[in-house]
Amino acid sequence: MAVLKLHRTVGVRVGSVQVGGGAPIVVQSMTMTNTADAAATAAQCIALAEAGSEMVRVTVNIPEAAAAVPEIKRRMLDAGVNAPLIGDFHYNGHLLLTRFPDCAQALDKYRINPGNVGTGRRRDEQFSTICKVARDHGKPVRIGVNGGSLNQELVVGKMQENTDRSLGRTSEEIINECMILSALQSTDLALEGGLRRDQIIISCKTSRPRDLIGVYRELAQKTEQPLHLGLTEAGMGAKGLIWSAASMGVLLNEGIGDTIRVSLTPKPGGDRREEVYAACELLQALGLRSFSPSVTACPGCGRTTSSTFQELAERTQDYIRERMPVWKTQYEGVETMTLAVMGCVVNGPGESKAASIGISLPGTGEVPHCPVYIDGQHHTTLKGTYEELALAFKDLVDSYVATRYTPKQSS
Repeated sequence: MAVLKLHRTVGVRVGSVQVGGGAPIVVQSMTMTNTADAAATAAQCIALAEAGSEMVRVTVNIPEAAAAVPEIKRRMLDAGVNAPLIGDFHYNGHLLLTRFPDCAQALDKYRINPGNVGTGRRRDEQFSTICKVARDHGKPVRIGVNGGSLNQELVVGKMQENTDRSLGRTSEEIINECMILSALQSTDLALEGGLRRDQIIISCKTSRPRDLIGVYRELAQKTEQPLHLGLTEAGMGAKGLIWSAASMGVLLNEGIGDTIRVSLTPKPGGDRREEVYAACELLQALGLRSFSPSVTACPGCGRTTSSTFQELAERTQDYIRERMPVWKTQYEGVETMTLAVMGCVVNGPGESKAASIGISLPGTGEVPHCPVYIDGQHHTTLKGTYEELALAFKDLVDSYVATRYTPKQSS
């Protein structure tokens, strides 16, 4: 299939971030703390932003959560985090935004699910109320349609039409059509409520990759509004990562998607930042953005019976993630650096030479020397224990960053 490259002509300003209108694709994520706990939620917002999330969304579901939003925003700003803060509203957003004007003002964007704002005439009234609050506060909105929470009146009507006219359409086809209709009809209603086109972002999320691809391809043909892209309820671990990449990668490569989220289910007590790392890696893999130095590492085989290269690769990756919040404020272009941690002589020297800085560890039976290459040239050969190797390689990485990248001018 030909690559469509459908760039959104409408741009939406969300706080300090531009979405659509030719701007780079934006990464966002969502907290999983109790929003009423302002300290815990702000801490997670800050952690997500430092990991690379350029917008952060919080649930605003009860009065206590709405009341906490201004403090969350203050804590973020006090920590030097300017990532836009988005409020996610379902069922009672029209009430919370009108009863808590400080919340409405502190948020940089409102997410509205048109399937969860009421039924019948009240649905349109309550949806319009949120849009009017956004208009009055000068805030953008995302009209976020989800396959699991569609306007049931719309779905039932389309199902009945399918039966009455013997159209032979599947339930999945009808659901997908209803998602697009809901997004477009809600956009028209938002415009009637006083919002401008440059205040509206759209999403139509489903949990099935092939449906997501089909829905967004059609949606992209029918609107010029910026599109938020994500496979909702992607799942845990490898499944969530693969399903998200399989669907979103296709769309992003076709120029569809202006802001993305990888909706991973974390393990109990897991690290919420993993979904941010995944989104950044997806964009970086497609050559659309550069967020952090990439680490190439071999998968291991019978030639690499030692775990040293695995441990060093993991330690290097963790160190890069730890240092990037500081490096990106100090050096221009550091996110383009590449590293290689290889496990034997087969591909080790070649991959190490191709990286900005690379190390080739000895495989089973090889001479216990570790040549290090910098910008394609042999720089040194390391020897010693794992701890000695790890510290020496870290020092070489630090030196490379400090000497190869231009320091940013302090403002």
